[in-house]
Amino acid sequence: MEKAYFILILVFAIILNACNTKKQHSKDSDSLNLESSYFGQKIPGLIPEIFAPGVISINGRFEGTVSFSPDLEEIYFAANDENEETAIYFSKLERNEWTPIKRANFTDGKKKEEMHPFVSPNGKRIYFTALDSSFVDEKIWYANRLADSWSDAIQLDSRLNDDLVFFPNQSKNGDLYYFNLSKMKTYYAPNKNGEFPEVQEVELEFGHHAYIAPAQDYLLVTARNNEDESRKDNDIYVYFKRQDGSWSKPINLGNTINSNFNEKSPRITPDGKYLFFGRSERDIEPGLSNIYWVSTAVIHKVRPVDF
Repeated sequence: MEKAYFILILVFAIILNACNTKKQHSKDSDSLNLESSYFGQKIPGLIPEIFAPGVISINGRFEGTVSFSPDLEEIYFAANDENEETAIYFSKLERNEWTPIKRANFTDGKKKEEMHPFVSPNGKRIYFTALDSSFVDEKIWYANRLADSWSDAIQLDSRLNDDLVFFPNQSKNGDLYYFNLSKMKTYYAPNKNGEFPEVQEVELEFGHHAYIAPAQDYLLVTARNNEDESRKDNDIYVYFKRQDGSWSKPINLGNTINSNFNEKSPRITPDGKYLFFGRSERDIEPGLSNIYWVSTAVIHKVRPVDF
């Protein structure tokens, strides 16, 4: 009887240990997946950190405009060495490992430069800016998602491309935001069943490279520091949307985000947790930068109480 009782306890202990081991493996797997989503980088708090130094952020190279796929398993970013044309690069998460960085070349050489990648909220399309010469022929292009690749790139058939335009990005409902270089203003094109037949100006005091939050409750821009006339560097500002649809006064994100160098190209990750942006490595040649990331808590900290 005692022997049977001992065997019963032993079996129970083995089962309990197996359950605990399974739970631990599950936790370890979840932790690995979380880390893998961002190249195994330590998650930042309220102080910006360089993102994936030596892999994505490489000293001495121009980098900026990061976009992740909705599942966080693909990253796209623009980069170029000095005196070279800007291109879009990417990596994919496969079996918890990121593939080597490769050039996308969406237009297959039809355009000399590609920049400002943005993966749509549903992951089915990637928008970007393509051009042959700066301030001459910037247009918004896109490619559609195929089974395991992207389609040939297509210039967006919309009246928005009648002007010089760049920096496309979308809200969750598919409205397309962009900056009009001809008019030096931010516009958006409401989503009409996947097409963009109309354009409307976004009434902002100042700013360019505008990024719309998924819910359209706030909008980030790059702009010359507006608080100190002696400064010539660019900072990141946020506008919050009022209930009547108008925008608040622009609010500087503060000196933990905005240094005495140039900050540029703000983007929010699909999970809404992190702000990515470029920061200059030196005080000349605006654009020479590494990519930084920080918790989006820095945005909500400056939100007015009545918004």
